[in-house]
Amino acid sequence: MARETSCLARVTTGVAVGGAVGGAVGAVYGTYEAIRYKVPGLLKIRYIGQTTLGSAAIFGLFLGAGSLIHCGKSY
Repeated sequence: MARETSCLARVTTGVAVGGAVGGAVGAVYGTYEAIRYKVPGLLKIRYIGQTTLGSAAIFGLFLGAGSLIHCGKSY
């Protein structure tokens, strides 16, 4: 039972770290793209938000999946 809890904790941590890193990268990239393509007015905020959430979701998904794959391995 302790191993399952440990695995769940690892996957949860992987998703959280991936989401944080993805959100940071997405915010920077979204801001750059919004300025580069001259997105008008308040649409900039929407564009940056979409990019941030999308990147956070993708990074979190892949880091969580990687943590799940590594859960079964013992080093």
